[in-house]
Amino acid sequence: MSFSIAGKTAIITGSAHGIGLAIGRHFVDHGANVMFADIDEKRLEAELGARSDEGSVRYFAGDLREKLTINNLISATIDAFDQVDILVNGSRQVMPSDPLNPDDHSVDEMLQQNLMTSLKLSQMVGRRMIKQAEGREEGQVGSIINLSSIAAHRTHPDLLGYSIATAALDQMTRSLAVALAPERIRVNAVAFGSVMSASLKDTLKDNRECRAEIEDCTPLGRIAAPGELADAVQFLASEGAGFMTGQIVTLDGGRSLVDPVSTPAH
Repeated sequence: MSFSIAGKTAIITGSAHGIGLAIGRHFVDHGANVMFADIDEKRLEAELGARSDEGSVRYFAGDLREKLTINNLISATIDAFDQVDILVNGSRQVMPSDPLNPDDHSVDEMLQQNLMTSLKLSQMVGRRMIKQAEGREEGQVGSIINLSSIAAHRTHPDLLGYSIATAALDQMTRSLAVALAPERIRVNAVAFGSVMSASLKDTLKDNRECRAEIEDCTPLGRIAAPGELADAVQFLASEGAGFMTGQIVTLDGGRSLVDPVSTPAH
């Protein structure tokens, strides 16, 4: 059983910082070609500029809510690496919701950023994977991994929009897995909690007491580093997970096994 991703080409969105950046660097370290994609061009350049014009690293800046941007991202990846084997939908947004305010548009924004962007990109990358596999009758054609959250099945009123969007993302994962299975494209997700994402890092800057609460309510007693999520994503992208599709893998230090807590899961 091989967990190798060497020689594969991956598009990783939301990869200018936090978990997406950690996954991208992990993939490069394990021999993959990586197109880092994010809306934050300055951060991409700061993190990757010195190594992004040759070899296994490229970056693409743009708003993936736009169809033309998605087309351009795929074209840039093909131009650089000739193919796309792995898509990691790591682009996400976390913002508070007011559950009783009909003028609060956070649910719409969360669905657009955390669901629809991943869906559209998955559809278009999936079509590309199918096209490049024409004439090849055996082996994995591609793997799509969505980054979700245990917020999908935890109740936290201030995260109404984010919870709805991640729950929808989980169901999208299952539905696409069935739709793409005949094409030998696998679709899975990693639902995480108690992991040091960029959004959690920002939250802890303003609410230092939250760290102790999160650690106390996580059975393994700590907050995981972003890179720890990368190992799980690599497994799902590899041939080692070749018979695994439509699954939501939970990586949260056991947090979802215990009673709900007031601290957000992101």
